[in-house]
Amino acid sequence: MAVGAVLLAAGPASRMGHQPKCLLELGGVPLIRRQLIALSGEGVDELVVVLGHYADRIEPVVRDVPATLVRHPDPDAGQVSSLRLGLQALAGGIDAVLVALADQPLIEAQDIKDLISAYKKRPAGAELVQPTVDGLPGNPVVFSRAVREQILAGGAHVGGKQWQAAHPHAVYRWATANTHYRTDVDSPEDIETLAARTGQRLRWPADLLTEEPFSTLHPTIS
Repeated sequence: MAVGAVLLAAGPASRMGHQPKCLLELGGVPLIRRQLIALSGEGVDELVVVLGHYADRIEPVVRDVPATLVRHPDPDAGQVSSLRLGLQALAGGIDAVLVALADQPLIEAQDIKDLISAYKKRPAGAELVQPTVDGLPGNPVVFSRAVREQILAGGAHVGGKQWQAAHPHAVYRWATANTHYRTDVDSPEDIETLAARTGQRLRWPADLLTEEPFSTLHPTIS
C-alpha cells in the first residue's frame, strides 16, 4: 500500500500572535521537522507540505527533507483550500492519504505507524479513519484514494470534514487512549497547558524572539 502524506502548515496563526507556530521547538527541534521525521520514518512513501503564511520563514527549516513544498497563493482562503492543493500535488499512484497538522507537538513515528495500522485493519466499507480520544476527534486522519478523488471532484468548498458529513457510514472512528492525537497548540495558553500536563516546554527559536533575519535550522531528533 503506497501512502502519501499532506502536512498542512499554511495558516496565519492569529491566536498565536501571528507567529509561525510550527516553528515552535520541542527539545530544540521545530514542530514541523518533528512531524516530517515521524512521517518519513513510518510507512509514508510521499510527503507534501503546504505552506502559505510565513512560507519564507518555514521553508529553510524543511528544505533538506525529501518532500514536495507547495506554496498556497492565497492562504487566507482557508484550510480546505490548502488540503485540496496538497491532494493535487500527490502522485497519482497513491493508495491512501494521511493528512496531518503541523502544530501537533507530541506526534511521533509510533503514532503514525499505529494510525496506518488502524487504517489497514479498518472495517469493511470504511474509507476514512479518524482517531478518537474519549469520543473526541483527533488528527492525523487517513483516507483512501477514492476519498481523495471524490474530494477533488467536489467544489472548492469540499474538504475532509465535508466529505465525512456526506459519508458518515464510510468513516471509522478509531478509539484510542493516545492523547497525542488530540494535542495541538493554537495559543500561548496551549503552550502553558502542555507544559503543565506533560512537563514539556515549547520554545520559540531565538530568531523569532529577537526578530532577527530568519536563519536556516537543521536540527535532528536524537
